[in-house]
Amino acid sequence: MKYTTEIIIKLSLSEFIKKLNSPENMKHWQEGLIDYEHISGTPGQIGSKMRLNYKLGNRSMELVETILHTKLPNELHLTYDAKGMHNVQENYFEETSDGFTKWTSKSEFIPTTFMLRMVTLVIPSAFKKQTKKYMQNFKNFAENGISVANA
Repeated sequence: MKYTTEIIIKLSLSEFIKKLNSPENMKHWQEGLIDYEHISGTPGQIGSKMRLNYKLGNRSMELVETILHTKLPNELHLTYDAKGMHNVQENYFEETSDGFTKWTSKSEFIPTTFMLRMVTLVIPSAFKKQTKKYMQNFKNFAENGISVANA
């Protein structure tokens, strides 16, 4: 399943990248993130891996993030692997004519189990909604200092 999501953040591209590229800031916009750990490679470089642990209601989830491609401040491509799911995210950032940042995220979810294959077929909107929510959470944090960690 593939889809594209866009959002405008009212920050310059350099300020946007500073906030987005800080692992310490993730807890402020990635709802449910309880901790993260760098596990291999040079942080921020191609091949670098980070383990992310989430608590979503009664459910725990572990993801491994891998940097596939980076040309900051304009591109950052990552994969996220979890039990039953492989996600590829291509992120593009561009400064708008009014000095803000347009963030375009191209997502591809590849289920690796029958159950998750069915979920992506039956309710693909759940994945799109989650991506949009995280992007909106980032916007709220970056522009207004509103953290989901305090919610």
